[in-house]
Amino acid sequence: MKTLIIDNYDSFTYILKQYAGELGGNPEVFLNDQITVAQIKKMNPGHLILSPGPGNVDEPKDVGIMFDVIREFHTKIPILGVCLGHQALGKFFGGQIVPAPKIMHGKRSTIYHVNGRLFKGIPSPIEVMRYHSLILDTPFWLQNPTVDVVAYTADYEIMAIQHNHYPVFGVQFHPESLGTKQGRRMIQNFLKF
Repeated sequence: MKTLIIDNYDSFTYILKQYAGELGGNPEVFLNDQITVAQIKKMNPGHLILSPGPGNVDEPKDVGIMFDVIREFHTKIPILGVCLGHQALGKFFGGQIVPAPKIMHGKRSTIYHVNGRLFKGIPSPIEVMRYHSLILDTPFWLQNPTVDVVAYTADYEIMAIQHNHYPVFGVQFHPESLGTKQGRRMIQNFLKF
């Protein structure tokens, strides 16, 4: 089954592609402004990955078709959003993106996860690598009936979300980075949906 990766103009996209390929995901990559929802429907992928990328989900030029993709496919195909892709999922489901308390470009963090399907078989806490200056706003997620926070830092910064009914996941950190322990396992868990 094909894994379609929406590339938000980020070099980490090709590490995601490599991992997905090594794990049997048969990945194809398309830039976020060079493919349409209709083309994706024709490809009939089994999984969608929304890549990291520079920019802000509040800027249409930075996200291309990501919101259209989420709207069309979140009830039909498993979706994994990484960093900017995670923020797009959060915004789509009603969250706000705010400046992070600390800029975390190339920084390791310890995160804690609970009941996250993406983290099956992975111990908690775990070290992850972060590359971001924006983050999902915490207060909203404590009351969101659609999406659960399943990983967070010691300061309660949101590091992962999952939809309550569909296999839709977002991670603020980079599972494809060598600095993330068990990141490959997370991608493997995603590809099992």
